[in-house]
Amino acid sequence: WTPQEKLLHEARLKAKAKRRLRRTSSRDSTRESLSEGAEPGPEPGSPKGRAHDRRSRMGKGRGLPKKGGAGGKGVWGAPGVVYGYQEPDARDPNYDEAAQGDTVYATVVPELEEGELEKNVQPMVMEYFEHGDTSEVMELLRGLNLGSRRHAVPSLAVALALEGKASHRELTSRLLSDLVGHIVTPEDIAWAFDKMLQDLPDLILDTPEAPQV
Repeated sequence: WTPQEKLLHEARLKAKAKRRLRRTSSRDSTRESLSEGAEPGPEPGSPKGRAHDRRSRMGKGRGLPKKGGAGGKGVWGAPGVVYGYQEPDARDPNYDEAAQGDTVYATVVPELEEGELEKNVQPMVMEYFEHGDTSEVMELLRGLNLGSRRHAVPSLAVALALEGKASHRELTSRLLSDLVGHIVTPEDIAWAFDKMLQDLPDLILDTPEAPQV
């Protein structure tokens, strides 16, 4: 190197060293000022630090019961609340049938429809024409839920008797007499005969002497 180049190189090294020294000194002074202005905090593991820690101990919430202990699933409710009596529900998984006292079972028979009534009563009347026992017919009729269709029984019995013999008509008269007060009412008998008089044109098609009978 020439003497001038050597002097220039030494000047550059000195300037670079000064800049590095200046940056280091300013960084150290900043650290000292921060450490002097901050108050010393409690150690992370000390009881005092935990007491003033506002973060949750359980990871969420403040650890208090919801709604003062009156809310949520599977809780008894708020203290002092009195609940009224509730009827036990048989669909409840905790329902104990033995603890409910004596259980009474009842057989529910649905009311017969018009088609079902004729299907059930017609064989009874036809068999009655063979044995002539009115008590057996009454017992069979009690096993049916006639409901509001009781008047259809005497109407059907008379219609079958019109198509049969004179003995069948006599048996039908005896049957209707025994059914009154047990299976049907006098009003049911009157309603049945009124209905048959209205349907007389149709009865004549099967039994021409129906008006005289």
